[in-house]
Amino acid sequence: MQIVRTILWVLLLVAVLAFSFGNWDKQIDVRIWPGIVWDTRVPALVIVSFMIGLIPMWLYHRGVRWRQARRISALEQATAKMASPRVDDTPVTAPAPVEANASPAAEPANPVEPEPDQRA
Repeated sequence: MQIVRTILWVLLLVAVLAFSFGNWDKQIDVRIWPGIVWDTRVPALVIVSFMIGLIPMWLYHRGVRWRQARRISALEQATAKMASPRVDDTPVTAPAPVEANASPAAEPANPVEPEPDQRA
């Protein structure tokens, strides 16, 4: 893509140079305001007009690209934080060993241990 961009800029430069050499002898008067007249050559007027149109749009384009790059990097950082494994500060301990005399554990379907009979 970079080579295409370079070729286009070189072709534009060649066209401007050819236009400048062909029209350099023509002097024109540009009336800016009443009483202010600018005597210039046609190629200078064309180049200045091109720059007046190009520079604001180029600056706007660069600003949009800068803002989008910042937004993308912020989203990538947020995604990386969410995707990273969580590290808990609590140590992992092994389960306590089951004693042979211990009462039977609660059934998985009924996690609450039954109360002993109150008849006595």
